[in-house]
Amino acid sequence: MTDLAGGLVQSIDWLAVAPPTILAVVALAVLVADLFVDEARRPLLGWAAVGGLVLAGLSLLPLLNGARTTFCLTTGAHNCSYVADHFTLAIQLLVIGGALLTALLSLHNQDRLPTGEFWFLLLSSAAGAALLPASRDLATLVVALEVVSLPSFALVGLRRSDRLSSEAALKFFLSSVTATAVMLLGVSFVYAATGTLHLGALSDGLTHAPAQLVTLAKTGAVLTLVGFAFKLGVAPFHFWVPDTYAGAPLPVAAYLSVVGKAAGFSGLILVTVIAFKPYGDVWGPALAVLAALTMTVGNVAALRQRPEHPRSAVRLLAWSSIGQAGYLLVPLAAAGYVADPRHQIGATVSYALMYTVVNLGAFGVAALVLRSDALNRITDYRGLYARRPLAALALAFFLLCLAGLPPGIIGLFAKVVVFSSAVDAGLGWLAVIMAVNVVIALYYYLRWTALLFVRPEPVPGEAAAVRTPASLTAAIAAAAVVGIALSGAPQLVLRFASGSLF
Repeated sequence: MTDLAGGLVQSIDWLAVAPPTILAVVALAVLVADLFVDEARRPLLGWAAVGGLVLAGLSLLPLLNGARTTFCLTTGAHNCSYVADHFTLAIQLLVIGGALLTALLSLHNQDRLPTGEFWFLLLSSAAGAALLPASRDLATLVVALEVVSLPSFALVGLRRSDRLSSEAALKFFLSSVTATAVMLLGVSFVYAATGTLHLGALSDGLTHAPAQLVTLAKTGAVLTLVGFAFKLGVAPFHFWVPDTYAGAPLPVAAYLSVVGKAAGFSGLILVTVIAFKPYGDVWGPALAVLAALTMTVGNVAALRQRPEHPRSAVRLLAWSSIGQAGYLLVPLAAAGYVADPRHQIGATVSYALMYTVVNLGAFGVAALVLRSDALNRITDYRGLYARRPLAALALAFFLLCLAGLPPGIIGLFAKVVVFSSAVDAGLGWLAVIMAVNVVIALYYYLRWTALLFVRPEPVPGEAAAVRTPASLTAAIAAAAVVGIALSGAPQLVLRFASGSLF
């Protein structure tokens, strides 16, 4: 069946669309099952969600043989709305793996969140995140981005009795609505100038746009990038991030810090490197400035966190995530200065893979500490090695990876790759700013790491032992094992990511 207006083929390659489809179907199944399952059996819904994520991950295996396309036009150029290529698979692996670790952190969460709603919202958001890297037209891309964001608002505010949670959800909602409005305005300008929404056709349309529409097209490109900057929490559009992370349930904050960020960056890569490729002289310098500003704001603000303040551990991780977003922007900005951006995009994807593993591991240890210290202050980690030696060693490893210090070789390797991408593109000034920020970040990462091994302060009475759920232990152990394995062979990450685009 063919659409007479656009020639859109309605036949669907179900194997290509399997990962987001499985997540969406399991999300609906969990929501419906919640209506019929009694309270005692509702924990089974969580395990069903974990099973759905595992099944979605396994559905990536048949796609390794080569790129697959669906929802394609038959008239004119062969433009498709969904492409399952190596880049798509790399991001989908990151998204599904990150959502799986988040699910393990959530199975025995102490916040007593509504079970059916939580798992439905998490899987729905993950489905949007899995769809986003495969999107090859602006309409599908914006819809996928909203499918990621809309369930996230509700996840952040799911602790209905907590004022901070409601306030965080409101800030997140308002900032995201603003971002969507700006992005849609930019998309409409680009469409008006080119007459197409497909990313490949957009590149050609912008190259041959009429002279009187060039300004409109460039304005649309800039507004679209500003919308992504809001979604990603890039400075100066980062104001919602710390309060949202601190007010959200801890597993939700972990999810937003990695899966939401990875999905947003994949969309930004597609828009800049494919659709707006002729305007590299516009978005390249803009992203370079945003990268410098973002990493500086994030790291300087992280320095100012008071360890004794409530939720200071999550706030530090929130500011750290802003700084890490700046590093992720560096190779993407460099892609605007080179003819072949594959190495730069590979650097971004490899850094995102490293960041996902170690940041979720750090949130996992934070969830463990939260079970005994409800305020989750950085000072609560004092002497953690004496109480929980394996957890302390794992957190130390994750923090050293984020800092880029041995034995966190994968973190050091990822930073060197990002640094070299800037140098190769002639962005020496950005490489210098990055080096300065890496040194600044060493202070707060090492301060937290050292606190783990300080002699704990004597506590009157005997503290009751807090049992650690097996799922939480498994999440931390999985992150640590993957991080150690990648540190042993860091070139595998770059090799996997280098050929990830086109």
